[in-house]
Amino acid sequence: MSKKKGLSAEEKRARMMEIFFETKDVFQLKDMEKIAPKEKGITAMSVKEVLQSLVDDGMVDCERIGTSNYYWAFPSKALHARKRKLEVLESQLSEGNQKHANLQKSIEKAKIGRHETEERTLLAKELSSLRDQREQLKAEVEKYKECDPQVVEEIRYSVIVPLTSGVCPQWVRSSK
Repeated sequence: MSKKKGLSAEEKRARMMEIFFETKDVFQLKDMEKIAPKEKGITAMSVKEVLQSLVDDGMVDCERIGTSNYYWAFPSKALHARKRKLEVLESQLSEGNQKHANLQKSIEKAKIGRHETEERTLLAKELSSLRDQREQLKAEVEKYKECDPQVVEEIRYSVIVPLTSGVCPQWVRSSK
């Protein structure tokens, strides 16, 4: 006994679009729930979900008239949507190709006079070691920053100024 395999969501969407394109008609949800299972094998339970996903993606139009929702999709709209999408993608491609060509030209200009020589390699290594040394020295200076007389004076000043408006502790008076 073999089990029947259900349709995937994409297959259901494609079959639902076939209904619209073949009939070129306007439907209500209850009409689609009757037609889809008979003609395309889409279960009645999933018709509303599939139809809503098509509406959300802009492939099917939906309009509320009175208390009813009407659904339609015409082949010409899909064709125009594809053409617009193709034009946008082609313009993006041409812009990308132009940008790529400009970058290649910039690379070629930058390479002029920058041939790999032994002297250039040595200078690059020296530059790298000097940068590393600078970072080490910065870290060491940061470590001893709390002992810097200028920083100590700034801390002392930030403590003294607020205290001068009120009663000063003994150590503040003695530091003057």
